[in-house]
Amino acid sequence: MKNAYLLAFAAILFAGCKKIDVPTPVGPQVNAELKIASTVGIKLQSPFVTTEVAMNVKSDVSQIVTIKIFDISNRVVSKETVNVIAGDNILKVYTSALPSSAYRIALFDANDKQLGITDFNKL
Repeated sequence: MKNAYLLAFAAILFAGCKKIDVPTPVGPQVNAELKIASTVGIKLQSPFVTTEVAMNVKSDVSQIVTIKIFDISNRVVSKETVNVIAGDNILKVYTSALPSSAYRIALFDANDKQLGITDFNKL
């Protein structure tokens, strides 16, 4: 009788122990316009900007980065330091103070190593 209970208990234990796939949480949902294929980089939602534009700053590690905007003469016209997490970081770039022109926006790590760069036109 003792063996029957032990066998029944083992059968219940075996049936109750099955693998369940739990989805792994991912970072913020990034729409197609902001998706970056590489592990680091910077991408604007649109190359044509009026007052503001969404931007994805992607990093392979959590770190402090500097975002610089350069004018057509390659002078820094805006600079901001931001804490980012590993993965996608969706930020806003406000450009209403910039005159209409072509610009370049770049991402740098704490050692001033360039991690990504892209161009945009302020309309």
